[in-house]
Amino acid sequence: MKRYSGLIVVLFCLYSVCCIAQTIDFSENDSISVLKVFSVQTDTVRVDSLVNEEIQPIKGNFKPNSKKAVLYSTFFPGLGQIYNRKYWKLPLVYGGFIGCVYAINWNGSQYNGYKRAYIDFIDDDPNTNSWEDYRYGSYRRQDPEDWTADMKRNFVSTLQSTKDFHRRNRDLSYIITVGVYAIWIIDAYVDAQLFDFDISPDLSLQVVPLIYNKENGYACTLGMQLSFAF
Repeated sequence: MKRYSGLIVVLFCLYSVCCIAQTIDFSENDSISVLKVFSVQTDTVRVDSLVNEEIQPIKGNFKPNSKKAVLYSTFFPGLGQIYNRKYWKLPLVYGGFIGCVYAINWNGSQYNGYKRAYIDFIDDDPNTNSWEDYRYGSYRRQDPEDWTADMKRNFVSTLQSTKDFHRRNRDLSYIITVGVYAIWIIDAYVDAQLFDFDISPDLSLQVVPLIYNKENGYACTLGMQLSFAF
């Protein structure tokens, strides 16, 4: 019985040594081979991306001059965008200017009308009655001869405040027009400067599995590696 017990102990020790040896071989050789495989795949993907970037067609030799773009846009709105070959911006350019011109004309005509009505009403001249077109509410239903002093004072105040309102809007429309004009000049300059700037970078996220070995042990650890390419 003792003889068999010794034999069992010897076999158990040999089995343990074999298991340890196999663990060491796996942690070293297999982990290195796995890392090599993933590194080769990652490098292959990176090489493929570089090849695709080189295959992409390069823009023509045209390179706009920023000074010319500013000069053209200053001379006439939209010429700078045409020079930079940004034709899709033309509806925005002329749409903005059309809106500004409409606001200037409409507020200007309203201001002139209320101004003339205000002057005609306070001069007490029966031959100047342009203010008749600006009567509203009870002032339209009643005869002007029947207006009380308070009604006349309120009517004059309404004409004056409305006149000033449209004058401010007209002046503000002029300022906005100048601002829109300056914005499109700046836009032409920026487009010329950044004409060949690459605005489509290859941003990607790669998830790579890794196997880490412990320094003082036989077990291995699995992990994930995140890498950003830009």
